[in-house]
Amino acid sequence: MNSINKVYEKIKTFMKENIVFFLSVVAVIFIFQVELPYVIYTPGGSIDLNERIEVENGYETKGSLSMAYVSMIKGNIPFLLFSYLMPNWDIVPENDIKSEDVTLDEMIRADQISLLQAQNNAVLSAFHYAGKEVKVKNKINHIIYISDEAKTDLELFDELISINGKEIDELKDIQNLISNCQVGDRVEIQVKREEEFYKKTAEVYAMEDGLKIGISIATTYEYETDPHVEILSKSSESGPSGGLMMALSIYNSLIPEDITKGKKIIGTGTINQDGVVGAIGGVKYKLLGAVKKKADIFLVPEENYDEVVKVKKEKNLEIRVISVRTLKQAVEEISK
Repeated sequence: MNSINKVYEKIKTFMKENIVFFLSVVAVIFIFQVELPYVIYTPGGSIDLNERIEVENGYETKGSLSMAYVSMIKGNIPFLLFSYLMPNWDIVPENDIKSEDVTLDEMIRADQISLLQAQNNAVLSAFHYAGKEVKVKNKINHIIYISDEAKTDLELFDELISINGKEIDELKDIQNLISNCQVGDRVEIQVKREEEFYKKTAEVYAMEDGLKIGISIATTYEYETDPHVEILSKSSESGPSGGLMMALSIYNSLIPEDITKGKKIIGTGTINQDGVVGAIGGVKYKLLGAVKKKADIFLVPEENYDEVVKVKKEKNLEIRVISVRTLKQAVEEISK
């Protein structure tokens, strides 16, 4: 019993003598765990698509085609403080990048679906432009956004099947159907949720650019191609902004001519299955990442071009910037 008491006394003495240390450890753990409603954008990097896209019996390239990305850090206290010391580390309120009712995890999941959509669209647009066939076996419309104004019992990530009994193939089908409604009409929506089918509703309302029900979808596909294409990605990656560069990389592997001509090309931009390039966010950080990687060319969607040129002039950056509207134009510009 005495030996137990002695051990207890030693432990108690040790704790008393080191109480400041233990409290400091707890405090450090606490400040790293607590996240405030902010994120931090930092200059990103690029992913060489030669290492991510495998086209069966594809042609080789002497240059490189890479997609730019933004680095985002969750807003815990140490990183928020550190951001004031680092150039080009910008604090952004979470509500500026997502709806109030959406969690950051839900936003990331929606972006992961958008990444899959971008990969699918890259394959479809590249094969079509190269004059090769893609057999689409199935398509899935995921609800990835519900606006704050929407009056509906739909949920994020429902699979949209039909509206008022009419099958939906893509977003413009929703827009066309709603354009024939009146403000206040309720449309019946069939969805698939966790392998079960449900009937939900949404009310039509007016915005400056037309009638809405307040949802957006991302369409993904099951398809077969010849040659076979494999696109690799990491679980931490998300978002649609790599679509243009993935399409260029796939196209370059499908044709004998190397469109890179040995150049290091980094870029960004969404793409649809028809090869139309769309605007992206965080273009400043992607440009800075491309400069850090010593790229010869930075490809950017037409809508983002003015912002990129402004940053390039302000920071006196040495890089050729090309504005593009379509996959066809991007191929023609970088092949010069």
